[in-house]
Amino acid sequence: MEEREFRRSGQHASVIGLGTWQLGADWGDVDDKDAHDVLEAAAESGVTFFDTADVYGDGRSEQAIAACLLGRPDLHVLVATKMGRRVEQIPQNYVLDNFRVWNDRSRRNLGVDCIDLVQLHCPPTPVYSSDEVYDALDTLVEEGRVAAYGVSVETCAEALTAIARPNVASVQIILNPFRMKPLGEVLPAALEAGVGIIARVPLASGLLSGKYTKDTVFAANDHRSFNRHGEAFDQGETFSGVDYDTGVEAAAEFAALAPEGFTPAQTALAWIIQQPGVTTVIPGARSVDQARANAAVAKLPPLSRETLDAIGDLYDRRIKAQVEHRW
Repeated sequence: MEEREFRRSGQHASVIGLGTWQLGADWGDVDDKDAHDVLEAAAESGVTFFDTADVYGDGRSEQAIAACLLGRPDLHVLVATKMGRRVEQIPQNYVLDNFRVWNDRSRRNLGVDCIDLVQLHCPPTPVYSSDEVYDALDTLVEEGRVAAYGVSVETCAEALTAIARPNVASVQIILNPFRMKPLGEVLPAALEAGVGIIARVPLASGLLSGKYTKDTVFAANDHRSFNRHGEAFDQGETFSGVDYDTGVEAAAEFAALAPEGFTPAQTALAWIIQQPGVTTVIPGARSVDQARANAAVAKLPPLSRETLDAIGDLYDRRIKAQVEHRW
């Protein structure tokens, strides 16, 4: 599979990565064997980038990755985790002493001395502007605890603030055919600065798969049930912030745009990796078949200009007014 570079750190990631939130929590139940099988299927399909976080299942996702890679020393995977969401979300908690504690826990969970890439996990907005925060992250690198660091953001403004910092290797941001605002300023700025872009929520929490209807019922422990209006965390993380009924209708239109040989989900992933500045996209997968279908996108031909224009028109007509002003 094609790999792209995080130019500031010299690290590389497969253009299709694997997001592992769903292997830890908040997407219904996934047992340990299924989690292992998904990780292994992704890696065997050419995926060389796993994204996780210390809060996914309170460490379960990190531990699943460690168990998989321990049993497969032949697999070479860049593992990125995130930190900061296990405490009260106030800027005062983003200090070096806490970073070390959080880092120690993730290193134990992942079974490594040095984490490939650690990201601040959508912290309070003032954190992105704090000199002390970046000094503390630099210290983690100097101490050999992490090889590189980045940030995960909710808004384009936060992304631009982080990109301006010289040692930020990556910015993780929501980007998909229902969330196009990053195309305007964030991706060009990252490309110019050499900052990697990790595109998350690529299927708008599954909407862009075209599988859901207005009558679909999600499990009670699935964030698509309990966070539709931002009850638990930022609303933009669930269905990309799009009203569910609107999203289902727009997703049906999107599915009709899928070229021959593409599923709707594959069309969404292909759209993302064609955007200049994207380093990797991290769809989740709850089954081996999903993991393999996602990875297969890397071998599909580029979307045509006609398809790209039609996707852009759909966004402008149905989605833009709901999300563009918020994130």
